[in-house]
Amino acid sequence: MHTPSVVIIGAGIGGLATALRLAHVGMDVTVLEAHGAPGGKMRTVASDSGPVDAGPTVLTMRHVFEDLFAGVEENLADHVVLEPLSVLARHYWQDGTSLDLFADRDFSTQAVRNVFGSKTADAFSGFADRAKRLFTAFDGPMMQSAAPTPLGLAKEVITQPRLISDMAPHQSLHRLLRSTFAEPKLRQLFGRYATYVGGSPYASPAILSLIWQAEEAGVFAVQGGMHRLARTIADLAAARGAVFHYDTPAMRIIKDGDRITGVETEDATFNADFVVFNGDPRALQTGLLGKTGEKAVRRDMVEPRSLSAHVMAFDAAYTGPDLAYHTVFFADDEEQEFAALRHRNIPRDATLYICAQDHPAPASTRQRFEIIRNAPSGLPPSLEEKAQCQTLIMDRLAQFGLTFSPVPDATRLTAPADFDQLFPASQGSLYGRSPHGMMAAFKRPTARTPVKGLYLCGGGAHPGAGVPMATLSGKHAAAVILSDLASTSTYPRTAMRGGMSTA
Repeated sequence: MHTPSVVIIGAGIGGLATALRLAHVGMDVTVLEAHGAPGGKMRTVASDSGPVDAGPTVLTMRHVFEDLFAGVEENLADHVVLEPLSVLARHYWQDGTSLDLFADRDFSTQAVRNVFGSKTADAFSGFADRAKRLFTAFDGPMMQSAAPTPLGLAKEVITQPRLISDMAPHQSLHRLLRSTFAEPKLRQLFGRYATYVGGSPYASPAILSLIWQAEEAGVFAVQGGMHRLARTIADLAAARGAVFHYDTPAMRIIKDGDRITGVETEDATFNADFVVFNGDPRALQTGLLGKTGEKAVRRDMVEPRSLSAHVMAFDAAYTGPDLAYHTVFFADDEEQEFAALRHRNIPRDATLYICAQDHPAPASTRQRFEIIRNAPSGLPPSLEEKAQCQTLIMDRLAQFGLTFSPVPDATRLTAPADFDQLFPASQGSLYGRSPHGMMAAFKRPTARTPVKGLYLCGGGAHPGAGVPMATLSGKHAAAVILSDLASTSTYPRTAMRGGMSTA
């Protein structure tokens, strides 16, 4: 009896989700991770107040994680505490305007009415309704599908003709928002959602407006930090037999004839029937893991690149305006910010996002913070760049009256060049391929590659960037592996945990 084996390169959330699902059904799972802990971009840095999240902080689509845990006969709530946020985000502008948006639609609508008036509140309600229709319609044929096609999407649209106007085909997100909101501040607020997937609202498709529905349906704080979720999934996979090798970067994917046979590291060779790559697909396309990977990913699947960021992670006490768990301080000139990014320059003035990880801790106490500022990918390493950005961030927040003690220095900042070192061949891009263009969603590589036995998961693969999307990519990778396993006669029939069997 041969137990099918899989080597997963990378312990990001996509690789972890794949490992857990495949280990649960009885496959021989090995995970190779170049860093010293699981999580990938869900990373932390040390501080006197404990580990500080230095990656994604916004957790939405709770059902994705409930589905992952239920699929392995576990209950999410038994392992991870997800605290729902009543205030989704707090927003500040330089002229003194502030706006909270809530998990309760009525509260958000009233808040918009109080700040901007009834006409703008009506426009907000219409925008939110549109986002909900889009999200509901496209969740199945796009996000939940392992290999979406324009034809599958068209079939959904044919059954609901209103979706054509909702999609606003051939319009950018910015153009849609201009026709929706007379109030520039709300155009800026919802245009920022394009940056969630590494794009500019001036070039990203209008359909990204559906991101609002993902947030309105619930934003959660992970008790103990985002890395707790990654560690929990890794532990569950290990309890089912998955073996993790940390500080073990993969060097080359091995092929024998027309099929993948394993992965080489500096010190060992791990044989496998299947290999899953959970890294930036550009690493395969550029040959970083050998010639075999080059055939798996076309260049147009990884180019052009999405945005990067300057990320500060530190602990301090603060004085100034009240912070929510998620707080945004907007740039004065949105157009100037994205024009600078388009020309691969560091904006002088940029929107700043702050996660107060220990909220609602008193401002006077030392607590953990993450600050994110958009940046172009591909910037060369520069100590001057870090110092410049640290100064720009602290000076800009001081203009809003927000100061920290002690003031974090440039050593607490991760720049695009650092991200390129952390995630090889990414060029510092945090979201893989750019979301710009109407067909961008169909350009990303899917779980099954043209190379037999080689599969993809992670934020650079379909369905895209973000913790829920990368988790879904792990579901897709596991599903197509099991489908391919069932359709081949290479292996004797093997009973697997969970009531599954494979040919």
